[in-house]
Amino acid sequence: MLTPDLLEPLRVTVEAALDRKAFQVAVLDVSELTSFTDGFVICSAANLRQLGAIADEVGRRLRTAGRRALHVEGTPHSEWLLLDYGDFVVHLFTEDKRAYYALDGLWADAPRLSPADLGADQEPPARG
Repeated sequence: MLTPDLLEPLRVTVEAALDRKAFQVAVLDVSELTSFTDGFVICSAANLRQLGAIADEVGRRLRTAGRRALHVEGTPHSEWLLLDYGDFVVHLFTEDKRAYYALDGLWADAPRLSPADLGADQEPPARG
C-alpha cells in the first residue's frame, strides 16, 4: 500500500502532467507487486512536443518540492520517457508507444488511484 508521504509527490506529478494536457493518466500502486518501486504514474501525450513539456513540468514541480529524478531514460523523440524517483516511476508515452509497451495490461493486478483519490485539482481532459 502506498504510504501517506508518497501521496503528495504523486499528487504533484499528476497535477503537473494534467496541467500540460496529459491524458489517460493512471496511478498504480505496485508496492505489493515489486520490490524496486511503490508506484507508477503512466500518462499519454498527443505529440513529441507535449511529451517533452509534460516531462519538464513534472521535473520542475518535483524539484520545487525537494525531489530530483534518480534516473531518466528515453527522449521525446523516442516517444517515451521514464523518470525514476526511487519510490515511484513516471512513464510518459505517445499513444502509439503506450499501446506498444502496454504497461497498463502488464500491471493490471495493481490497484489504481484516480487523480481525485490523490486530491489533484483537476480531472484528466477528455480525449477524442
